[in-house]
Amino acid sequence: MPHSESTDIPPAGVLALDGRIVVRVTGDDRASFFHGMCTADVKGARFGSILPALFLTEHAHVIADAFIWVTPAALLLDIDADAWTRTRAHLEKLLVADDVEFEDAADLAVIDVEGPAALDATAKSPRTPWSFIEAGSSLVGNLPRYGGSAVSVIAPRDSIDSTIAAILAKVPHSRRSDLAMLETIRIENGIARVGVDTTDKTIALEARLNRSISFNKGCYLGQETIERATARGGLKKRMFGLKFNTADVPNAGAVLSLDGKEVGRVSSSVRSPRFGAIGLAILHHSAWTLGIELKVGEGGGAIVTELPFAQS
Repeated sequence: MPHSESTDIPPAGVLALDGRIVVRVTGDDRASFFHGMCTADVKGARFGSILPALFLTEHAHVIADAFIWVTPAALLLDIDADAWTRTRAHLEKLLVADDVEFEDAADLAVIDVEGPAALDATAKSPRTPWSFIEAGSSLVGNLPRYGGSAVSVIAPRDSIDSTIAAILAKVPHSRRSDLAMLETIRIENGIARVGVDTTDKTIALEARLNRSISFNKGCYLGQETIERATARGGLKKRMFGLKFNTADVPNAGAVLSLDGKEVGRVSSSVRSPRFGAIGLAILHHSAWTLGIELKVGEGGGAIVTELPFAQS
């Protein structure tokens, strides 16, 4: 994936997330089944909650991430369309006698609103993060999807244009955003993108996906590895920020080395209007010293930085 170019963040940037789908999960066993299949505390969640969740292998390697909107009638999975293909196959292998059904909700779309005025973009926006309310035929959630102040709307697909128009009319200086802006926000906040900053061998904790893990819930697939790594501090790799001093922002895959040894590869990069040329990489523990300079490719360097970049 090439690096993203700099994009200024408006008070509210609005975009329909065409790459994401909504999956309705119904059946009497839906909560107990998903509680055991993902990292979120599904059984302990209240209606109106949005749960960040990971689907893991038994060795805690990341298969996919999702947001679970908990309604009285169903669990609504807000998930990348490609990720759902592999997640569904994974889950169906583990369905035995459970009363659980999946339905692709093609009639629904996900709209994302990012920026400091995002919570003012709809007539009703919950002030508590990770929660949602009903607003007519839509659900409006306070969902920091990419790490910043944001609202997500699950709306009927045939109302996308009118919903976006209403948001743009409500917030002065708001505008339609694009994927480049969302990448900038994501990277600035140090949020790993599954499949971009991770591989099929990445352990969830290596990518700092802790916000999607309940450390107090009962048994779930992959828990043993998570617990062992948490208790013993056994991680050998972990994601950090990079501040580049190269003329051009390095592309994904650029080798990072220290004292002539490879310690990682750039996974995401952007020229941020706030922080300059920055990126993300999962680094070997020998390169975890903040402020240390790594060599990037055949020339230039990068300073290892804490995440999010605003704290560095």
